[in-house]
Amino acid sequence: MENDLRIIISGGGTGGHIFPAVSIANAIKALRPDAKIHFVGALGRMEMQRVPDAGYEITGLPVRGLIRPLWSLRNIGVLLDYLKSKRMVRKVIKDFRPDAAVGVGGYASAATLKAAHDMGIPCLIQEQNSYAGVTNKMLAKSADRICVAYDGMERFFPAEKIMKTGNPVRQSMLENTMTRKEAVESYGLDPNKRTILFVGGSLGARTINDSVTGYADKLLKGRDDIQVILQTGKYYHKSVLDKLEETGKPDNLLVTDFIGDMPTAYKAADLVVSRAGASSISEFCMLGKPVILVPSPNVAEDHQMKNAKALETKGAAYCVKDSEAAGKLLQMAIDTVTKDNELDRLSDNIKKLALPDSADIIAKEVLKLAEGKQ
Repeated sequence: MENDLRIIISGGGTGGHIFPAVSIANAIKALRPDAKIHFVGALGRMEMQRVPDAGYEITGLPVRGLIRPLWSLRNIGVLLDYLKSKRMVRKVIKDFRPDAAVGVGGYASAATLKAAHDMGIPCLIQEQNSYAGVTNKMLAKSADRICVAYDGMERFFPAEKIMKTGNPVRQSMLENTMTRKEAVESYGLDPNKRTILFVGGSLGARTINDSVTGYADKLLKGRDDIQVILQTGKYYHKSVLDKLEETGKPDNLLVTDFIGDMPTAYKAADLVVSRAGASSISEFCMLGKPVILVPSPNVAEDHQMKNAKALETKGAAYCVKDSEAAGKLLQMAIDTVTKDNELDRLSDNIKKLALPDSADIIAKEVLKLAEGKQ
């Protein structure tokens, strides 16, 4: 019997980091059921719930991001927390004795992979975006392998370390066997109508909400060929309902605060309007889903805009600036969803960008590093 394999995986903060991390862990377990996997995340962030829900143990670090402006005295506390986190993670590494470390981005991965590298543990980092994050750029020298989803990443990383693997997607996205008709009817909607899904992520997006509520009375009322699902996010849900009560909610508009079953929502949608997070884009590629992307302006290095433009230049999606969305997004979505040839074009082009089996490919690279150490 081979020695037990031990892998430490770190990162989080958003679903865009957590979903790939869990997918990689699951792929490692599928290849090596004997593997022991331990996660390291940031206290107070969503990984502290999502990772245990997926069946893995996690250690939380008091690590957090730098405060702007960088000369703020509060960054002294941030630095002290980082140093404390490095000490904590060194103890985790000594106790767990990993054969390899994986970083997917986020506050915790900086402390974890730096400590792992210093202790002689081979490291792999996975960069989801077309514009590398600060943490992964900083860790590039410590990494033995860098797995990316876009071309041209030699701008940020040593070319000899790069492997284009794509981003792992949630397995549930690929396992949904429901038909479009069944998915639409599960929302109490009409499968004979074209369906547009507006989704701003689990927290919602005010711009996307406003683009629907501000123009629903004018553009949706009286139309019998389309219907809209609007996922508002819990924070914005009441204000959206209040706005629609003032203007009158069209019968063909379904409003929900949260969608727990995204595979069914995507199956129901003929067109999706979404933020441009890397994990979401990878799911759209795998599903061949026509999409209009509205990049969030509130992300580091404007990486969502760069993600969206990488698709738009290949005719695989439309991109609308956040500042322009409110006045044009709903009309654009209606114009797009009512044209069969346009939906087919977008679907065909985005499918070409899909990189299947990403989690398995990355898992095999992790195993190579780990077995090399063993």
